[in-house]
Amino acid sequence: MTAHEDIRADGGTGVPHSAEAPPSADVLTPDDIDAGLGERATLVQFSTAFCQPCRATRRILDEVAGMVAGVTHVEVDAEARLDLVRRLGVMRTPTVLVLDAAGRVTRRASGQPRKADVIAALGDAVP
Repeated sequence: MTAHEDIRADGGTGVPHSAEAPPSADVLTPDDIDAGLGERATLVQFSTAFCQPCRATRRILDEVAGMVAGVTHVEVDAEARLDLVRRLGVMRTPTVLVLDAAGRVTRRASGQPRKADVIAALGDAVP
């Protein structure tokens, strides 16, 4: 995922680890995203109502989720979930998180991703 990737030495989550960060900052549950996790991976997209790139990102992620068995796409309204936005350090929309089957964030990117980059990023999450 090239669009403003945030891959760091903390395991690629992009979420800084500190004494103040909750231990679950880089793990999301179905309750966090108001949807079930994919059997193999979940593509979580943070969007806002007037975000033009969010629409194109939605189409790309829906298409990839339809192509790869066990992968789910979930869209989160960033304005309605400011608690989650703050917890994860989401600074702009769209921001996409790739979760493995356990809900751990394996990759993240902001901006509109390319389909090929999303598929490649799934390789980190899908065994």
